[in-house]
Amino acid sequence: MQRRATLSERAASPSTDWRDDIFAVLKAAEVAQVGYVPDAGHARLIELVRADDTIHAVPLTTEEEGIALAGGAWLGGQRCALLMQSSGVGNCINMLSLAKSCRFPLVILVTMRGEWREFNPWQAPMGRNTAAALELMEVRVYRVETASEAADTVAAAFDFAYASDQAVAVLFAQRLIGAKRWVK
Repeated sequence: MQRRATLSERAASPSTDWRDDIFAVLKAAEVAQVGYVPDAGHARLIELVRADDTIHAVPLTTEEEGIALAGGAWLGGQRCALLMQSSGVGNCINMLSLAKSCRFPLVILVTMRGEWREFNPWQAPMGRNTAAALELMEVRVYRVETASEAADTVAAAFDFAYASDQAVAVLFAQRLIGAKRWVK
């Protein structure tokens, strides 16, 4: 029997931008829908998704809508990924029970705020508690600190979520995405 290539192997062509590498993983994972709330940390990935004819980009009003989107996509035979900022995770806590109760795969890619060089004190509480909040809702959490581990970690999240029908979140450190600044 021939061994099937892993998602990491199928998406293995490192680029100069780690978000391009993640997009390659989405393609290799056959993701058909990506729900997102606009976010500077995900801007490049959102651009790539919106430009692709095989992935339906779904702008969300709030992050928790994405949980229902992912459940509906799964029921319709499609794979979905959600893109959000750490502050949006707090909006999803109650809806995460849907993924747990209905046992559908859920992959959430989270850009972190409230960490390294944060300028906005409002981001700090959720940034400090994002992983704990997700784990409390029985979401498996992976963390990415460097660009070199981004694609492999996202591929591992898809592999786990779709093999186990469980929720996985990948947290991208604020140091990786870069500090945001107020523009005056």
